[in-house]
Amino acid sequence: MTTATTHTLDVPGATLTYDVRGPLPPADGRPPLLFIAQPMDASGFGTLASYFPDRTVVTYDPRGLGRSTRSDGETANTPQQQAGDLHRLIAELGGTVDLLGSSGGAVTGLHLVSAHPDDVRTFVAHEPPLLGVLPDAQEAFAAEKRVQDAYHQLGWGAGMAAFIALTSWEGELTDEFGAELPDPAAFGLPTGDDGSRGDPLLSGISNAITAYQPDVPALTAAPTRVVIAAGIESTGTLTWRTSSALADELDQELTVFPSNHGGFLGDEYGQPGQPEAFAARLREVLDSSA
Repeated sequence: MTTATTHTLDVPGATLTYDVRGPLPPADGRPPLLFIAQPMDASGFGTLASYFPDRTVVTYDPRGLGRSTRSDGETANTPQQQAGDLHRLIAELGGTVDLLGSSGGAVTGLHLVSAHPDDVRTFVAHEPPLLGVLPDAQEAFAAEKRVQDAYHQLGWGAGMAAFIALTSWEGELTDEFGAELPDPAAFGLPTGDDGSRGDPLLSGISNAITAYQPDVPALTAAPTRVVIAAGIESTGTLTWRTSSALADELDQELTVFPSNHGGFLGDEYGQPGQPEAFAARLREVLDSSA
């Protein structure tokens, strides 16, 4: 396995920490392969990176997450600001990358391609949680608020249990969601409240990500090859539906990957997906556009 070297980059209002596996510039002439997510940081991509020993792979922690610090006095996570950070990071890497963005990272990637279309050769957007593209968007935003209310009123365990229930819901959302909160203990989650309220997934500080409206004309006009993807095990769930709806807006077929929303994960968080199969599918998608 190629050893990662860690670097920092000062950007307006933050210092980004990123890891590079392989030479810069890449020895084979291909652009670096950049993996991004949100609110997950670089620590979740170690296993996936190991399946690309022939590529220079870069991972990073978005501002305010993991090892990347903020000095802007803000807490909100927005695709626009994070896309600006990535634009500066990509310039540091040589000016062009292939990009896998997962979850909120996929949303950031969509804005990056819209605002800086020459930065990315191929962009694989894996399960972007774009609630506004759904036919039941109003109900989806209301369900998101119920999850956040559970977190703020009852603590992390209750909020995470509600979040799991939301992301597991199949089909269009109705008023039934959240009428009865799930028991955190049923998911092996703590039932007590430690008093913290800063979780980036549950607190609402990432609402700009789920509310983001993609610029479809800019995405279709960009020289970037944009691939909208979702895991087969996610079929019918919220992020499968958002991915499918976006693919329809871009007049493309949804590209199906193995496993689920975290299908690229190894044992980083104790809930492994199918990283080897995910990597093989990603390689196939990237090579088909080379």
